[in-house]
Amino acid sequence: MLPSPLAIDVRRGAIASLGTVLADRRIATEGRIAVAVGPGQGGQIAADLDLPQCEVFQVDEGTVDAATDLGKKLRSGAYEAVAGIGGGKTIDVTKFAATMAGIPMVAVATNLAHDGIASPVSSLEHEGGKPSIGVTMPIAVVIDVDYVQAAPPQLVRSGIGDVVSNISAIEDWELAGRIGGEPVDGMAVTFARVAAEAVLHRPDSIESDAFLAVLAEGLVLSGMAMSVAGSSRPASGACHEILHAITQLYPGTSNHGELAGLGALYASFLRVRHLGWSQRRLEEIRSCLIRHRLPVLPSDVGLGDDDFVRAVVHAPGTRPGRFTILEHLSLSEAEIKRSVADYVETVGR
Repeated sequence: MLPSPLAIDVRRGAIASLGTVLADRRIATEGRIAVAVGPGQGGQIAADLDLPQCEVFQVDEGTVDAATDLGKKLRSGAYEAVAGIGGGKTIDVTKFAATMAGIPMVAVATNLAHDGIASPVSSLEHEGGKPSIGVTMPIAVVIDVDYVQAAPPQLVRSGIGDVVSNISAIEDWELAGRIGGEPVDGMAVTFARVAAEAVLHRPDSIESDAFLAVLAEGLVLSGMAMSVAGSSRPASGACHEILHAITQLYPGTSNHGELAGLGALYASFLRVRHLGWSQRRLEEIRSCLIRHRLPVLPSDVGLGDDDFVRAVVHAPGTRPGRFTILEHLSLSEAEIKRSVADYVETVGR
């Protein structure tokens, strides 16, 4: 059976209909709703909701401790459902807490920064880093284009980088299937690929409502791909290994989707040089990132070439057991240094 949200509502003014979605879909018929909001737009949105019986909880951090604390409150409150309103951290915390409390969760996204909106995964910080934790996927997804456009443009562009990186992640998964016999789920690949291709060639920009709708739907499809696969495999390969390495080694460098796009482009460059991958495909990804003003070089995110080399060396250790182009090539540090120099010269032109 295919797990899927009961409702996906992407349009202007969608948040005002949250109560209707909850009632019509029988998610919460009595109105006992918990609302978790982030420190940004979430509080104002919660105040505007037509949910008189809701109880609002503030989520200030994207940590395991914050999620566990919220989970305890939800479990003791006999709520029918919880709505997580805000960005990625708030939604990830709420997904974990809802799973812990055993109640349905509605994701109400105020930006399109990454594909965690509808995924069965929460990325939460704790002492050991920022692992991806399996959770129950949201029962409904609401994305209000008005609030997305009010968010910083960088957050929307981040979502573009994250969904386009699916192309690289799929190549890594299929490589693992050919080399190591890892099972590859065709349905998950289909969802992840369609999500990326829908965004890759569009000539319009984040100023367009039509583009934002396609991006939002692509991010939801990407989350569903992970649900089908039972892991982040269809949307996370060498691109995300590099992303996590940069985040660990150089905290505060750029954001998730920008780094995912950069990692995907470098991994694609390695495929062209070592596996005979299509140069045209590499150029399509590069052109998309440049068109939407996303980074394509380490210097675009404030890193030196040597910093990026160090991150690539460190990257396989961020996802032990995951086989990607990085593990397949197993380049030495000196070889990685040469490849990064070549990448910067080739892609930066």
